[in-house]
Amino acid sequence: MASASIPNDKESARIAIVEQHIRLENEHDLEGVLRTFGDTARYDDEPWGDHYKGRTGVREFYEQLMKALPDLEIEVQRRHVADDAILVEVLIRGTHLGRWRGLPATGRRIEFPLCGVYTFDGNDRLAGKKIYYDRGTVLRQLGIFHEPQSILGQISILATHPATIARALARKVLRKWRHAPKTASKRIALPDGNAERRVEQEAGLESTGSSKR
Repeated sequence: MASASIPNDKESARIAIVEQHIRLENEHDLEGVLRTFGDTARYDDEPWGDHYKGRTGVREFYEQLMKALPDLEIEVQRRHVADDAILVEVLIRGTHLGRWRGLPATGRRIEFPLCGVYTFDGNDRLAGKKIYYDRGTVLRQLGIFHEPQSILGQISILATHPATIARALARKVLRKWRHAPKTASKRIALPDGNAERRVEQEAGLESTGSSKR
């Protein structure tokens, strides 16, 4: 979707710098990637809450990424142009062949969708890049995350969260106890005219209220 609020030449310049940036990422040209940023370089990896400020910070992010995925491939799916940013939806592919976030190389292939938000400085260079993706998908493909419903997930939860499991079982027992049939009290008037007496009855059963003489 193209924006009608910014001049065409400015929009074209921004699109061109984003396309150049992604092309250089695919070429694994770290210095070239850094040149697409302006003086206010910033990179935000939102799923992890990591924020890299300045060219030194951005360099640190890309060095880790390119070592972890030396065959990194970025396939553009869609592009959306707004007044103050360009959003790009891509597919990320690669093989985990280097240490990443403390995890040694697994040799596993990963593929996941990612959305990048590009902002610009006064010279239409990149001021910042912010990325969003499903962290759980990446970890599952690397073999270190399992769905809670799976057998491996249940074993992992039991091993790492025994207190959580104990609380869950306690809540389950408590719910069953609360919904179990209970005795009910009912006041009935006996036919011999005596004062009302409290009679314990099983829930759902009616007392005859009669007495033998």
